Amino acid sequence: MRATAQLSEEVRDLNLSYLMLAQRLLSEDRQAAMFRLGVGEDAADVLASLSPAQVLRMASSGMLLCQMRFSDDMLLGLLSSHEREPGIASIHAAIVAAGRPVENLA
Repeated sequence: MRATAQLSEEVRDLNLSYLMLAQRLLSEDRQAAMFRLGVGEDAADVLASLSPAQVLRMASSGMLLCQMRFSDDMLLGLLSSHEREPGIASIHAAIVAAGRPVENLA
């Protein structure tokens, strides 16, 4: 039971960090944040408008709120490559990610 409680706490901490980072990114540069987070206008609106109480409630939901973009083998390969020119792989990964559809909360 102790491991389950620890896991729940770690999920909550990750969610809280993600939501706080998302709000900060959205307040600084909305378009760049939407790209980095992989969210559309609707999700960005919801994330940006969350009150501190709503952030805490969402963070404690028990499920991961952020989504990894590792469903694409090409993108995963580019991000994890250890080539001589990692900067080029990173730029290529950003181009590939930019072509992917964004997620909505609705």
